[in-house]
Amino acid sequence: MVIYIHGFAGSGQGTKAKQAREMFKYEIVMAPTLSTVPELAVATLRELVDKFLKKGETVNLVGSSLGGYYALYLADLFKIKAALINPSIHPYETLKRELGMVENFYDGSRFEWTERHLNMLRQFETTRPKGENILLLLQKGDELLDYREALEKLPNSPVLVEEGGSHQFDDFPSKQPLIEAFFKGQPLPL
Repeated sequence: MVIYIHGFAGSGQGTKAKQAREMFKYEIVMAPTLSTVPELAVATLRELVDKFLKKGETVNLVGSSLGGYYALYLADLFKIKAALINPSIHPYETLKRELGMVENFYDGSRFEWTERHLNMLRQFETTRPKGENILLLLQKGDELLDYREALEKLPNSPVLVEEGGSHQFDDFPSKQPLIEAFFKGQPLPL
């Protein structure tokens, strides 16, 4: 099964979540809409992963931006594979610019983002990630995050770095064969 983890102010009904459902339609694909409170979001994800692992399922993660940060934490915790799409490596720093009232990208609802939330994110920092369990998909044109931070954090991970692109990761569906090969432990077409 695949669990897609959306980014900050995103939704399990957003564009990449829908694309993930299409890309992996032969698999069970879950894309929950997560709480804006980091501790609650991670608690939900931990419960999901744990539930399916206990059932004997193979669980793979796909995380985008802040969802990539959460996926890295969960992959390390549960020793499972994750594909990170333009991941946030230090969200407790990069999301300082969002302090105050924030609008959800999917439905326009609003929530407050505070220093308390930033501090919560620190507890999910992965200090020694197992790089071979992580596939990095990066685009240099990401206007919000510096792709080099992911390369520095995960120097032993298989990686695809593309020129141009955006934070949204342009043409995400075309990466399906690469992600599937990684999840199945097959040679990667990099």
